[in-house]
Amino acid sequence: MASLVDQAKDQMKKTIENTKENFSGIRTGRANPALLNGITVESYGMTMPLKSVATIGVPEPRTLSVTPFDPSQANAVEKALRDSDLGASPRRDGNVIRLTMPELTEERRKEYVKLAKTKAEEGKVAVRNIRRKTKETIDKSVKDGDMGEDEGDRLLKDLDKVTKQVTDELDALLETKQKEIMEV
Repeated sequence: MASLVDQAKDQMKKTIENTKENFSGIRTGRANPALLNGITVESYGMTMPLKSVATIGVPEPRTLSVTPFDPSQANAVEKALRDSDLGASPRRDGNVIRLTMPELTEERRKEYVKLAKTKAEEGKVAVRNIRRKTKETIDKSVKDGDMGEDEGDRLLKDLDKVTKQVTDELDALLETKQKEIMEV
């Protein structure tokens, strides 16, 4: 039954990874290819993620370069970038499309901090849900007689310890991201 806590721990670790990935899409002062993760391109009659139709590079700290694999798709890629909510206007240089990220205003930085807080809270809610489900399973096992009360109590203490570690890690990630965003 100790594997119940291990399973919960694994699920919580995945939540941390998911939160990190969500944070990577939130803009800081530097250009980051992860900013383009949510962008899709109309290509060959279907909608595809940008990274499936182009390579993304970072030639300068505030510039992203997007090079379509198929040069005939450059117009579609440029349109997708223009229609996105990045706040950067794409410039075409042959087959390469350059995106220069504008300086972040104080107001925009605060919006990004708020967004980061929301993503962190979503992660914490997921962790609490994992804890609740695991606790219900442990309680049911004790009630059904599959495990003793002492073992159930010990598992619940272990579960609470793991939950605390993971929420602390999420708080630390949020704090780091906030510093990154507010850094001028």
